[in-house]
Amino acid sequence: MTKYPREEFMQACDKGEFFSEPSKYRRLIGRLVYLTVTKPDLSYAVHTLAQFLQAPRLHHWHAALRVVRYLKNAPGQEVFLSAKNDLTLTAYCDSDWAACPLTRRSLTGYVVLLDNSLVSWKTKKQQVVSRSSAEAEDRSMAMTLCEVKWIMELMRSLGIRQHSPTLLYCDNQAALHIAANPIFHERTKHIEVDCHFIRDAIFAGLIVTRYVKTTEQLADILTKPLGRHQYHYLLGKMGVRNLYAPS
Repeated sequence: MTKYPREEFMQACDKGEFFSEPSKYRRLIGRLVYLTVTKPDLSYAVHTLAQFLQAPRLHHWHAALRVVRYLKNAPGQEVFLSAKNDLTLTAYCDSDWAACPLTRRSLTGYVVLLDNSLVSWKTKKQQVVSRSSAEAEDRSMAMTLCEVKWIMELMRSLGIRQHSPTLLYCDNQAALHIAANPIFHERTKHIEVDCHFIRDAIFAGLIVTRYVKTTEQLADILTKPLGRHQYHYLLGKMGVRNLYAPS
């Protein structure tokens, strides 16, 4: 998948020519939203395009058609679930600070793997504006922790117990220090609830936070447009494979 310029997705709503058939655009985006349930590689693009359902512009329609062309070029690209699995969860979380030029709210993206098999992913705009990248990352960590706890409860209901903490990878050192620091100050007071939520999970042995380089951050693919090489590299690390590609 080639790099999608952000300006192609996120131009202001009062710019550009209106698309003459908005219902056609909405139907297409609705079908693409359905596909994101099994195709994590579409999450970022479809999430962005879905924000313009009320008044789509012509450039939004062209961007949506690029997604369709991408699908036609790789019809066999699916999530690979390995038969060899130690049933241990690993999570990656990321945010793109102030990504939306209309609201300046950040994007949260997370990826959860069961051993080396991708089982959960999401791209979601945060509900409030973050005043720093560390704050945006902290909210991303809290949302990812909620998903990890839900999956662990699901596993317990199936008789599967994980005896080691879940590794939670983040590429923001400041957010990791805030999560580990028991002392709050003025800069973190407004995100104190999220900090306590993460810290309690760390003290309970539910998760262990780890730093990961941005180039190895799997959730990066859910929060921003990437170049072709990095895009396919992260897809491979997530276990998304083209079944029809020559071996």
